[in-house]
Amino acid sequence: MSYKIFANHAHVFPEEVRPAGSIPALKEYMKECGIDRAVCFAPFENQYKKSGLPGKENDWLARQIENDDSLVGFGTVNFDEGGVGEQVRHIHSLGFKGIKIHPAAQEINIMSPEAREVYAAAEELGLFLSFHTGIHWHRISDYNLLLFDEVAWHHRFLRFSMEHIGGYCFFKEALAVMANTKRNAPFNTTFAGWTTIHYKDGGLPQDWTISDDGLRAVISITGNERSIFGLDFPYNDAGRTRGAIERILGLDIPEEAKEGILGKNLERALFDV
Repeated sequence: MSYKIFANHAHVFPEEVRPAGSIPALKEYMKECGIDRAVCFAPFENQYKKSGLPGKENDWLARQIENDDSLVGFGTVNFDEGGVGEQVRHIHSLGFKGIKIHPAAQEINIMSPEAREVYAAAEELGLFLSFHTGIHWHRISDYNLLLFDEVAWHHRFLRFSMEHIGGYCFFKEALAVMANTKRNAPFNTTFAGWTTIHYKDGGLPQDWTISDDGLRAVISITGNERSIFGLDFPYNDAGRTRGAIERILGLDIPEEAKEGILGKNLERALFDV
């Protein structure tokens, strides 16, 4: 069975900052990997500033993907700038479907008042949040996986994904959050981001290693409709992404689950179909 792949989690940058992470490079990458559509994230402000281009990162992305049906935009929030609720409303006004939040890289506590303001505005406007989860060289107390249960508890209608599913170190905690939110709302709100699931050579676990049994457990415990495939472009090259797709197709899980992971679940979450 063949699938039209709609993937989450592509970081994009102006060519002046990172040519291999530009939108033309992403389009070529998608072609090479057989991906029909992708969600692309605006760069964070500190990344965008390196380009020397005028304006703001979210407006830049909106211009770059205008009238391109193969790319869906997610904005980013500058937590240092203030007015985060207004930033979320501006992201929504650009026609974006969600927001990328990287708690460790942005050095925020995911239950801080500023973060809660972002969640409340996103919940009101129906925006989807993609969180980085897993070790990333910042104090763990700010983004401990179990805190995402608090996010889900206080914002019952907020849809969000835990990208990398917590990685090797926090996989079970991410799964616990998903299992605990099964009855949280009248629709699915928490999603496993199947991002960076390729195996590295050597056989020993790496930061993002999740076993086949672990991936099957995600489906067994949370169902077929709550997992989303992600690229982590440009940090994962095309070979790794093709390997991840082949791994999903080879897993002993229902065909409905594979179809969901490779696009249907993301389509449903972003477009309510």
